Amino acid sequence: MTNLSAAPELIGAPYDLGVNALLIAEAMGADVVAAFAALGIRVRDQAGFAAAAPLLDAARLDLVLLDGRTGDGAVPASLFDRLAARGMADGPALVAIFPADQVDLAGALLGTPRAQLLCDPGAGELLAALLGVVAAGEASARLSWADVTRDSEAVRLRRLNDEVARIADILARLTRGEFAEEDEIERRAGIRAPDMEYRGPDEPMPEIAAAEIRAVIRARRLRAQYFASDLFADPAWDMLLDLFAAGLERRRVSVSSLCIAAAVPPTTALRWIGTMHDAGLFRREADPGDRRRAYIVLSEKAQQGMRSYVGAVRRAGLSLV
Repeated sequence: MTNLSAAPELIGAPYDLGVNALLIAEAMGADVVAAFAALGIRVRDQAGFAAAAPLLDAARLDLVLLDGRTGDGAVPASLFDRLAARGMADGPALVAIFPADQVDLAGALLGTPRAQLLCDPGAGELLAALLGVVAAGEASARLSWADVTRDSEAVRLRRLNDEVARIADILARLTRGEFAEEDEIERRAGIRAPDMEYRGPDEPMPEIAAAEIRAVIRARRLRAQYFASDLFADPAWDMLLDLFAAGLERRRVSVSSLCIAAAVPPTTALRWIGTMHDAGLFRREADPGDRRRAYIVLSEKAQQGMRSYVGAVRRAGLSLV
């Protein structure tokens, strides 16, 4: 980790785009330094966990990056509350990084608009998350005021074209798998649609035992003993099965447990959890013992869908998969 005093070195991109960031960390990660420098993101303010909340109201703030990998998981609950309630419709985007042993903390920000939650990201994952902020936000299309007043229109256009080419080159150097993963999440429109309904036939819902669902999960996991585990990656269904079984057992599931059930890397699991939450399939329940954490449960709509599916499979004389 690099000390926060090194933050001015982050202004290292060949062109200074108008993306202003608030850095919240006890110490600066070298990967964050490199990613900010590569994308030309400027550090407007920086603070440790305890002093960050007042800085969230700064004008012209486009991005908040919370790095929870330092400080031994000591991000205060009040900061999570402030981040989740900061008016994201027109406020700054959020990128939050958590270590694997503290991934449960991501639950506090689940459902926060314009938030990307990462777990021990690789360089490519971090760049991809930040690049989404740079490329999608209005700030990515404007040069700093000094550039506007100093350069002629033709020079500014040429510089902007060069910057677009530079960002495209960064994209090309990132691992394709990370973007394929995002494409897959977007492609499954059925998961993302918040208004979808599950309707079974007008007959009583079937009685289902948790052991039956757990047996399906075990059978799915056995495939990894004979084939590459990522060949059958299906995090949405794996999480639905796990939460359905947990509901039958009257047991709540933590974010970290659900990431394990997804059988994909933690950052990928967090993206799917967020997608399923936004689609109205997952519901967040606060941990009464620590409001920084949350449990994940199936929504009423998802429970009905799972029961209807089991009933349809049984009527067809098929096996659950």
